[in-house]
Amino acid sequence: MNKYIYAFLTLFFALSFFLFGWLSRSVYVPYERENEVGVFDTILKNKQLNVVLLNSPSTYYIGINEPQGFEYDLLKAYADHLGVELNITTAHTVKEAIELSQDPNIHITSASITRTPQRERKFNFGPSYFEVQEQVICNRSMLGRSEFPRDVEDLEGLSIIVGEDTSYKDTIVDLQEDGYDINATFTSEYSTEELLDMVSKHEIDCTIADSNIYSLNLRYFPEMALAFSISPREQLAWLLAENSKKLKSDMYAWLNDFNNKGKLAELKDHYYSYVLFFDYYNTKMFYKRLKTRLPKYQKYFEEAGARFGISWTLLASISYQESHWNPNAKSFTGVRGLMMLTKNTAKLLGVKNRLNPKESIIGGTRHIKQMLKFVPEEVEGENRLKFALAAYNIGLGHVKDAQLLAKRIGLNQNTWNDLKRVLPLLSQKKYYRDLKFGYARGEEPVRYVEAIYNYKDILEKQQDTLAQTIKTQSQPE
Repeated sequence: MNKYIYAFLTLFFALSFFLFGWLSRSVYVPYERENEVGVFDTILKNKQLNVVLLNSPSTYYIGINEPQGFEYDLLKAYADHLGVELNITTAHTVKEAIELSQDPNIHITSASITRTPQRERKFNFGPSYFEVQEQVICNRSMLGRSEFPRDVEDLEGLSIIVGEDTSYKDTIVDLQEDGYDINATFTSEYSTEELLDMVSKHEIDCTIADSNIYSLNLRYFPEMALAFSISPREQLAWLLAENSKKLKSDMYAWLNDFNNKGKLAELKDHYYSYVLFFDYYNTKMFYKRLKTRLPKYQKYFEEAGARFGISWTLLASISYQESHWNPNAKSFTGVRGLMMLTKNTAKLLGVKNRLNPKESIIGGTRHIKQMLKFVPEEVEGENRLKFALAAYNIGLGHVKDAQLLAKRIGLNQNTWNDLKRVLPLLSQKKYYRDLKFGYARGEEPVRYVEAIYNYKDILEKQQDTLAQTIKTQSQPE
C-alpha cells in the first residue's frame, strides 16, 4: 500500500511542478515577448516611427523646400521601408539628444553618436552606418605659426571647448588622466557646429569634431583648418529604445540590403563628394560675391525657377560656376553672359542679347529644362538634374556614351554615383575609341556638377543673410 501512496505522491508533485511551470511561463513569457517585440509592433500598428534627430548639417535640417540631411534621409528611407510616417523630435546638442532618447515613446535617436565602450555599457545601440575619426580643428590664421598644434602635446596653453556628453569630452578626459596638460572647457550650451563657427571666427583656438562634421561644415566656416586626428576610426550608430530586439534585427537586415543595392554609397556621395573639391580661395570669393553680386540678379533667378519648376538656388549656382555672376563674362571660345551661352544656343533659345542678365538666365534655364527632357526615364530623382547638368557642360552625347560604358563594366548607368566614376574614362583611348562621340575631358563635368551642388548648399544655408542683404541694398540712402 505504501508503495502505491509513494507513487501517487510522486506523480502528484510532478504534475504540480509541471502545472506551476506551465502557468508561470504562460504569465511571464508573453510579457517578456511583448517587451522584446512590442516596440516594433507598436511602430507598425501606429504607422509612426518616433525619432530624435540632431538639428545640424550632418544630421537633419530644413532645406529651402523640404527636410534634408544624411541621417534624416537614411531614417526616412527606413520609415518608407516599414510603410510608416517619420515623426521627428528635434535636439540641438548631443547632450539634449541623449536626454530625449530616455523618453519611452522614442524609438530611435540619431545624432552622429559614436559607438564607444563607455556608451555601449549605458545605451542600446542599433546598426552602425558611418565611419569617422575625431579631429582637432583650429583657426586657420594659426597655420604657419608655432601655436598651430600638430600633436596632443601642442594643445597645452590653447583655448579649447568641446561639447558636454560627447565622445570628444571622453577623449580629452582620458588624455588628461594620462598626464597631458590640456585646459579644455566642456559646454552643454553650444553644438559642435556652433563651436566650429567660434573657431572660424577665432573666438576660441580649437575644438574637436568628427571628420564628417568637419567636412560638411568646411564650406560654411572656411577660416577653420584640420590640425590632426585624435582618435582611431570609430562607428556612428543609432540609439534604440530598450527591449527592441525585433526593431534592431529588422534595421540590421534593412541596412545591409540598402548597402548592397548601392543606396548607402549614393547617399554618402550626395552629401560628402564635394569635399574632395573644396578650394579655400574660391569659397572665400563666393561668400564675398553673395553680398556684392547676387542681390542684383536674385529676382531673375527666382522668376526663372518659378516659371520652369527648377530651384532658383540651383540656377544661381550654375550661373556662378559659369560666370561668377558677371553679366559681361566671355570665354576664349566665345560663350558669353551670366549663363555663358554660345551664339548658336542663344539663337535656338530665343535669346537676343546674351549680355542681358534676365534674357541670359531665362535662356539658360530653358536650356537645362530641355536637357532634362532628354535624360532617360530610368534615371530618377536628383540623379536626373545631375545628368542634365553634366550634359549642359559636356554634351548629351558624351553622357550617353558614359552610360553605355558604365553598363559595359558592370556599373549602374542610371545613378550619378556610378556615372561620375565612368566620365573620366572618356579621356582614355582604350575606352573612348569604341564610343560614338569619342574623346571627352570627362573630369570636367564631374567637377562641374559637384561644384554647383556645393554652391547650392551654401546658398540654401544663407537664405536669411541674402534676404537681409537685399533689404539693406533696396533701402534709399
